[in-house]
Amino acid sequence: MSEVRYMISDAAKMVDVEAHVLRYWEDELELPIGRNEMSHRYYTEENIRLFQHIKELKEQGVQLKAIKMLIPDLEKGEMEVSHLIAKVDKLPVPAEGQTAAREEKMQQFQCIMSRLIAEALEDHTEKMGCDISTQVSGQVIKEMDYLLRMKEEREDERFRRLDEAIRNSQKARKERSLFSKEDKKKRSFFRQKKGQVV
Repeated sequence: MSEVRYMISDAAKMVDVEAHVLRYWEDELELPIGRNEMSHRYYTEENIRLFQHIKELKEQGVQLKAIKMLIPDLEKGEMEVSHLIAKVDKLPVPAEGQTAAREEKMQQFQCIMSRLIAEALEDHTEKMGCDISTQVSGQVIKEMDYLLRMKEEREDERFRRLDEAIRNSQKARKERSLFSKEDKKKRSFFRQKKGQVV
């Protein structure tokens, strides 16, 4: 039977944290999270349990560096969170040089987060631009279609009137031609009669 795999959004809901928090913990704690064929993260039940323990430790005020040392115990599931916190209390306190290093890492983290937010905004802006241009394009196409239909209707009406005028002109010529033939007949008839009378 295959193991159940959860997408990051589902795992984040189960742990009750944001998805970026899971990614951050994964990177900082060097956790081996699986990837699918499309290189997307997926999480197993064990991963989720581990993240829940990490969250509990964080809520108790334990730093990630200390949690990182406890990962083997957390993965084995041998100790409860209260025992792990007691174990953390026995860990050595960082020296002043380590505090400066921590501050530097915090600045690096802030830079990374700023860059990620800027990229996300840029992607969102680009997507919104595409959406807006698609909507505008759709409206322009509808308007152009309407204008072309109106132009075709006007041209159809113009050609209908022109056709009607041509037909009327042809009809009038025909009638004139018939009248002129009848006139010629009458004239020739009268000429003939005139010639006989004389």
